[in-house]
Amino acid sequence: QVQLVESGGGLVQAGGSLRLSCAASGRLFRVYAMGWYRQAPGKQRELVATITPGGSTNYAESMKGRFTISRDNGKNTVHLQMNSLKPEDTAVYYCNVEGTRFWGQGTQVTVSS
Repeated sequence: QVQLVESGGGLVQAGGSLRLSCAASGRLFRVYAMGWYRQAPGKQRELVATITPGGSTNYAESMKGRFTISRDNGKNTVHLQMNSLKPEDTAVYYCNVEGTRFWGQGTQVTVSS
């Protein structure tokens, strides 16, 4: 069993930054890719970014250049640094063990204009 706990969300003004963290329990973390996803009200959940165990990254087009995903395999933690935030980035952000049913509970990010 894997537990994922996100933290770091909050309210920020447009143009500001936030750093999300996801702490994972269990042994899957080091052998699986991890992902950040988000879901805005009334919209489907969408990919934000993924990172492989070796550190290769992939981003949704609208996040490239503004968001950075990273991981610390020694601490079973994955981070999402979000810069130049826009009101349309407002959503609940979730971390996920890629290809599995393991999701965190989500953390709310609200960007005011």
